[in-house]
Amino acid sequence: MARHTISPQDHARVTAAIKAAEQKTDGEIYCVVAHASDSYFFPAALVSMVGILLASLVLGFVLEAWWLSIRLPWFAAAQLLAAAAALLLLWAAPSLRIHLVPHRLRFQAAHANAQKQFLAHNVHLTEARTGVLIFVSMAERYAEVLADSGIDSRVEQPVWDGVVRDLTASAGDGRLVDGFVAAIETVGAVLVRHFPVSPGDTDELDNRLVEI
Repeated sequence: MARHTISPQDHARVTAAIKAAEQKTDGEIYCVVAHASDSYFFPAALVSMVGILLASLVLGFVLEAWWLSIRLPWFAAAQLLAAAAALLLLWAAPSLRIHLVPHRLRFQAAHANAQKQFLAHNVHLTEARTGVLIFVSMAERYAEVLADSGIDSRVEQPVWDGVVRDLTASAGDGRLVDGFVAAIETVGAVLVRHFPVSPGDTDELDNRLVEI
């Protein structure tokens, strides 16, 4: 997924979709989009250093096979120079870092960020425990729906998986906001089915798309 610039008009679309969905339910919907869930400098640096060490080992065997020799101080200096160059490149070009990080680690970072946002924005503190977080982390190509216990216990996981699948596909096609709007409508329909709006219902969470 490419980095998206979300316009004020698109923010307004998401806000309108959340308000429309919540008019019919006691549930609460909160949306967060992260451009990335980690800087990945240290994991990328570790991978780079391991790569340099392995390359040095291979080079050492090649030189030995060709009956060539290099003084140990020069060999160590070359390793240090390569390491410094790699770290400088990672510092100067942050967009390269994530490509050196395994997918599993990327998804772990994005999942941890989703959980962090769920707690930081008090999605878990609604009166009926019916808060739902719709989360996307663009750099990792990751989306997740986190539902509080009040609603999650009544909804089978394939329902949330379907929301995630459609949202990820829309974001990957450059239609991030369309994906959020569709996800909000689907989650809203789920909430209405289990928690239709009751008299005196109050809006407990902000109705907006948070960018981090």
